[in-house]
Amino acid sequence: MTNANSTVDLTGKVAAITGGTRGIGRGIAEAFLAAGASVAINGRNPDKGATALAEINASDRAIFVPGDVTRQDDVENFIATTINTFGKVDILVNNAGGSSGFAPVSELSDDSWQEAAAWILHSAFWAARAALKDMSTRSYGRIINISSVEGRQANKANVSHYITFKHALNGFTKAVAFEWGGQGITCNALSPGAVETDLMKLSGPAAAETMGVSYEEFLDGYAQDAAIKRLNTVDEVAAMALMLASDLGGGITGAIMPVDGGTGL
Repeated sequence: MTNANSTVDLTGKVAAITGGTRGIGRGIAEAFLAAGASVAINGRNPDKGATALAEINASDRAIFVPGDVTRQDDVENFIATTINTFGKVDILVNNAGGSSGFAPVSELSDDSWQEAAAWILHSAFWAARAALKDMSTRSYGRIINISSVEGRQANKANVSHYITFKHALNGFTKAVAFEWGGQGITCNALSPGAVETDLMKLSGPAAAETMGVSYEEFLDGYAQDAAIKRLNTVDEVAAMALMLASDLGGGITGAIMPVDGGTGL
């Protein structure tokens, strides 16, 4: 019997994490590496990838694969490169996902809508499809989709594309869990509250401007919506991902797990 109080051990496991050079993805990568896993991370910027590897300093247990998750070929190449390098993929974290071009539905552009669809939803589908083919050969796998508190509510203006595809990601999570649960493969989603990552710092001010508030007011709105009256942290999200990736998480699938400080209570 596994000791529920034991430290999570991912020794011998291989994880692929999209968008893993900074923010939540980077935090999850570091947590997995500390638990003994080998990790492949993905991102669009090779310089940021090289910097991340140098900072992580995990030697041959970490690789960076450049690519844009809104492109199917890049996503499939990421999973294939992970398998070619480490021999398998046990854990997939679909972390990459965002949106731009914030506007009311009546003004939202086709490009912004399609970008969000590919960035949040299509990328997770492409990666999961590729990873499941490998996981199924061993009847073992963990898929963790990084959703959002906005995937469980719709109370922010001008982000309908982000809200829509995070809701869809939650549905995809449940569909994968239903199909694959009997084969030793779990699929769950984490639903963080606001975390001030590099992506938040980049896209948050534009979203705030369309809402008629400052970036600081935008962040404080999330904090005040939460029972803990603060933003969540990368480490809090990474800790939950670590549990779901472990043997201790084997009995959890199809769950949309909030890490949002009690938002919406």
